[in-house]
Amino acid sequence: MPRRGVVELRRIEDKVSRQVRFSKRRAGLFKKAFELSLLCDAEVALLVFSPAGKLYEYASASIEDTYDRYQQFAGAETTVNEDQNRNDNQDEASLDLQSQVKEIATWSVQNNAEESDANELEQLENLLRNSLRETRSKKMQMLGTQNSGGSTSSAQNCKESRDHGTRCPDLNCASGE
Repeated sequence: MPRRGVVELRRIEDKVSRQVRFSKRRAGLFKKAFELSLLCDAEVALLVFSPAGKLYEYASASIEDTYDRYQQFAGAETTVNEDQNRNDNQDEASLDLQSQVKEIATWSVQNNAEESDANELEQLENLLRNSLRETRSKKMQMLGTQNSGGSTSSAQNCKESRDHGTRCPDLNCASGE
């Protein structure tokens, strides 16, 4: 039996040859889908649109049920990806915060606050202020995700801050605690 040659993958220009090839390949594809379903007990759904726009379909079970199952899986996958992205962003923020703390520690070792001029002290103050703001922001994000996924009110944030002995992270808060 002669071996088949390698098929060059490019568009078939002759319209009749293209239609014949489409029909044969479609039949082979549907046969493989059936075999996969039968041999491996897999749930298979296959949709093919011809160049003319005609729909051909195969499903080992109900195509609607298979599609619904796919939608549920795709939705769960999206949620996992969003959670991963959120964790990646938190990791980046944590690394940024760690670098700021190292910068503050380095500054304090290299410079004595009593011997520093006003500009150096102002730079340190700004660095500390930014680090504190980012820390509070991260804390509030973590508290917000822990609170059953809902957001907390400004008053609740102030109360929680007072209970923990910290300053209210809400910049618009009138209490300023």
